[in-house]
Amino acid sequence: MAEIKNYTLNFGPQHPAAHGVLRLVLELDGEVIQRADPHVGLLHRATEKLAETKTYIQALPYMDRLDYVSMMCNEHAYCLAVEKLLGIEVPIRAQYIRVMYAEITRLLNHLMWIGSHGNDIGSSTILIYTFREREDLFDMYEAASGARMHAAYFRPGGVYRDLPDSMPQFKDSKVRNAKGVDAINYNRKGSLLDFIDDFTQRFPKCLEEYHTLLTENRIWKQRTVNIGIVSPERALNMGFTGPMLRGSGIAWDLRKKQPYDAYDKLDFDIPVGKTGDVYDRYLVRMEEMKQSNRIIKQCVDWLRANPGPVITDNFKVAAPSRESMKTNMEALIHHFKLFSEGFRVPAGEAYAAVEHPKGEFGIYMVSDGGNKPYRMKIRPPGFVHLSALNEMAKGHMIADAVSIIGTMDIVFGEIDR
Repeated sequence: MAEIKNYTLNFGPQHPAAHGVLRLVLELDGEVIQRADPHVGLLHRATEKLAETKTYIQALPYMDRLDYVSMMCNEHAYCLAVEKLLGIEVPIRAQYIRVMYAEITRLLNHLMWIGSHGNDIGSSTILIYTFREREDLFDMYEAASGARMHAAYFRPGGVYRDLPDSMPQFKDSKVRNAKGVDAINYNRKGSLLDFIDDFTQRFPKCLEEYHTLLTENRIWKQRTVNIGIVSPERALNMGFTGPMLRGSGIAWDLRKKQPYDAYDKLDFDIPVGKTGDVYDRYLVRMEEMKQSNRIIKQCVDWLRANPGPVITDNFKVAAPSRESMKTNMEALIHHFKLFSEGFRVPAGEAYAAVEHPKGEFGIYMVSDGGNKPYRMKIRPPGFVHLSALNEMAKGHMIADAVSIIGTMDIVFGEIDR
């Protein structure tokens, strides 16, 4: 009798956000996966090692480049860890701005996820819809920080600067006449907060469009329902966090359980799934976008009513204003010292974690009392979730491996850091 052998197949290297560094070695019985072995390739950013050679401020922009779909959320955890070591207070207005931008970043992340996940499974339409909203969100990033992606806007002690009073507007061009430009500038005539407020009113209708495209779509359901089921116990044992954990029915969210910045002053709900499959995790992320929109609206209302400082007045940690730096000798000295050698952090260790769009993103930092971290360790959510790929894919078909990689919301910058 012929001996039955399993096939070994290279799946990849591929994935839109992986730059060809995720390669799966699949052991197959026909088209059924018996074993899935993820091989992480060479993206190595060496972020943790680089941080040991940079001052605390110089290391901050590296955070944007970890998960490059959730830029400011990475900065958030880094700043919280540094602030914990320094023992400094962040002004309340800066806390609200941080929370607002953390939720704008969550929308950016989930829109990228649903667009690329839908595209992976065969719906290229959804990708075009989600990028329409992402453009407005990038404009919010650019208006506040000057950069569309790698913002470096959060700083130890607060944020880089206050929100601007005006939004950049489109100008006439060869492809747009004055009437067309007026039409796209109609919600840009006020401040950045007015623009964000306008977005929060438009976004629920956009969510309805995504639901119409996918939620009851029979092909989408055939590709996602009962695929990659993870029980609540296994989700906990494997270290899942974020939508991967909440999709399995466990209502764990650091914004509620261990609130940081202004989250304890805001009203929002934690969506959870029932089955713990790919479809449930999709619904959880969709509902999270709705809740993020609620949080952003509350932050806009509060920020309109409450002006104030947006960064600590401790000039050993944060630079004085440009005006005082050019008119005051003390301020000039502070500015020079801060940007030439940074600030010294008391010896000790601290761990700070945020509810990143993908799960718990943590920074563990050790200081020896110098101006550079003695050691920094990043706890990325994606690395933990990727380690569960074998268990989630076993017994499924080859095509379902695409669905399972998609549901994890993997970005390799934080995995192969």
